[in-house]
Amino acid sequence: RTHLRKAVVKMWQYINLNPRKKSVGDCTIRAIGIATDRNWYDVYLDLCLFGMLMCDMPSSNAVTTAYLKKKGFRRHTIPEEISDDYTVKDFCKDHPEGVFVIGIGTHMVCVIDGNYYDAWDSGDELPVYYFSKNKSSGE
Repeated sequence: RTHLRKAVVKMWQYINLNPRKKSVGDCTIRAIGIATDRNWYDVYLDLCLFGMLMCDMPSSNAVTTAYLKKKGFRRHTIPEEISDDYTVKDFCKDHPEGVFVIGIGTHMVCVIDGNYYDAWDSGDELPVYYFSKNKSSGE
């Protein structure tokens, strides 16, 4: 992964793919860029194109879901019986291997091998859904 250094597992890893280091409004682009090992500009343009073709905003759930599915991800819902106090940190402990993009209300964060990568420490946030990388996709 070109965006990530070999890191000691410590859960939160600071990373901000935004070329101007902005950290508000583009979390979808940053999280997907980390998960797919693509730069901010490429993901931004791809999501804009998907949004235009779908007549929807680039950061809408429908557009991000379609884009991530095309990239070999599968969408899952956090089971309702554990969602009341289940945090990003809990998710990381339960998923020590793999690549995931987590939806947290109005935020998205990337999890890789039990660490979450974000421009701020979103570990206490409550996930609603997540995407997992399909290992057989070859992407």
